Amino acid sequence: FLSFQDSGLRFHYVAAGERGKPLMLLLHGFPEFWYSWRHQLREFKSEYRVVALDLRGYGETDAPSHKENYKLDCLITDIKDILESLGYNKCVLVGHDWGGMIAWLVAICYPEMVTKLIVVNFPHPSVFTEYILRHPSQLIKSGYYFFFQMPWFPEFMFTVNDFKVLKSLFTSQATGIGRKGCRLTAEDIEAYLYVFSQPGALTGPINHYRNIFSCLPLQHHEVTMPTLLLWGERDAFMEVEMAEMTRIYVKNHFRLTILSEASHWLQQDQPDIVNKLIWTFLKEEPTRKRE
Repeated sequence: FLSFQDSGLRFHYVAAGERGKPLMLLLHGFPEFWYSWRHQLREFKSEYRVVALDLRGYGETDAPSHKENYKLDCLITDIKDILESLGYNKCVLVGHDWGGMIAWLVAICYPEMVTKLIVVNFPHPSVFTEYILRHPSQLIKSGYYFFFQMPWFPEFMFTVNDFKVLKSLFTSQATGIGRKGCRLTAEDIEAYLYVFSQPGALTGPINHYRNIFSCLPLQHHEVTMPTLLLWGERDAFMEVEMAEMTRIYVKNHFRLTILSEASHWLQQDQPDIVNKLIWTFLKEEPTRKRE
């Protein structure tokens, strides 16, 4: 656990690899926790100090009760504080889904802290906001953002029928891990259910979404470090067109790989391929993109 004076919050994280190695910081999405990076913790510990966080409000990390405590600028500051209290001033930053949104914003606001940026299934935030306004199909896919604005009811919906909604997100034909992916085991599902069935465990995560409209659109857009964007084409929540559009905001080496058989839960769905693509990107010599 890490504790911070300013926010008074305790953050839970799981680490692998020796202290003193370069830091790789992993930010999970919704509705997940550090566990969604289990394959990457094992894979990258040989050369990195790999740290998978429970974001503010999730898992064993403290969950302040007020919605205001989940504004995106708080979430960005959390990452800066965590980096410093782990004893680092920079890292390879990896984010998936909502953690991808936070990773983009950290890279934009604190570029000196991010040596390389790796995002899984989330476009640059400006692409997301522009695209969603022009494409009703994406607006519908992101309908849960609006649903989550309601008090208490979204949390209740997740608990109905022994957390059926939560289970089906990971396992159903429509949204779950595809036929060719690593299916979640009964233990994996159990781990998710355990975390989210704790009293009040859903409110923090959903509060992240209850502030989304407070900070978009962004003032600054440009990403200046080498960036890898990985995308599962069968993502039920994010249209693949946004991946290619992200290129215009990255003023450095940008690599995009779209995996045709993969779902939204990419790093759990195709861990071997994802890990291989990340290694390749990490070992590439940085070449500046010509303006």
